[in-house]
Amino acid sequence: MPASSLPALVLGVDGGATSTVALLAEATSGREVGRGMGGSSNLQAVGFDAAAYALDEAIAGAFQAAGRPVAPVAAATLGLAGVDLDGVGVIRAWADRRKLAAQVSIANDATLLFAAGTPEGWGLAMVAGTGSIAFTQDRQGNTARTGGWGYLMGDEGSAYRMGLLAIRAVCRSADGITPPTKLLPELMVKFRITHPRELIPVVYGGTWDKAAIAGLAPVVLELAPEDRTAATILEEQALELAKTAAGAVTLGRLSPDGIPIALTGGLFLKSQSFRTQFLDHLRGYGVTPGPVGLVHDPALGAVTLARKLLGERLA
Repeated sequence: MPASSLPALVLGVDGGATSTVALLAEATSGREVGRGMGGSSNLQAVGFDAAAYALDEAIAGAFQAAGRPVAPVAAATLGLAGVDLDGVGVIRAWADRRKLAAQVSIANDATLLFAAGTPEGWGLAMVAGTGSIAFTQDRQGNTARTGGWGYLMGDEGSAYRMGLLAIRAVCRSADGITPPTKLLPELMVKFRITHPRELIPVVYGGTWDKAAIAGLAPVVLELAPEDRTAATILEEQALELAKTAAGAVTLGRLSPDGIPIALTGGLFLKSQSFRTQFLDHLRGYGVTPGPVGLVHDPALGAVTLARKLLGERLA
């Protein structure tokens, strides 16, 4: 097929703390034609060079899956973790040098959730994955955020925080300071150790990084129905995340009654118990959920926003 007869394409990118997803889609229909994956593109976590490499890897993979050479597209939306403050300018300069698209929009990855998970593109968007963050967007497009401070200063209600608390809990239990917990033998299996004190060289040795510790969260979720320590960690983190969400609603000056909510991240998507406790605690802070959407593929929201950049040209 001649290049002139090919349909116009758009690119949607969801770049998170763990991985980057790029979707290539037809501009008129939104039909996906190619998908690529890369590593973390969080500027604050991995730096520009690694982030740019992950973006290039994911985008090249999407074109390869579509059976097409990498070329500029009609429009691109990049939702990237860590682009706040001066990050947008850095990524825009990269996109310009790369000739990524005729039109490009760049924002925090949480903004993709409004397009993918709320009926009218506004409301409350929550991420509870490796990290955590809350965003609000009103009908006029004004945004506010709470959380997203990273694993040293925040990330309450995240998989990393849950995994870290599990490690701390088993240390206290091993010392006999707190009651026995089923987390101890389970984490010893995960760490491949035979004595609790072996946790020290394993954790501090550097092999168990942020992503690996976040990977312990499923153990907490699995044991919560039968283990009080795990259940307490789960409930406390759901409560902390509800505080973050309520703060975003207040900061964004949204009405707390019947607010549309979009949820994504492993904790929300894989644990109904965590979702339920979060929403219950949110009501306790005076925020009444309206429609709740689970977003399994935020990159679809990026495609939607990229198509909107073209406006009437799609008609």
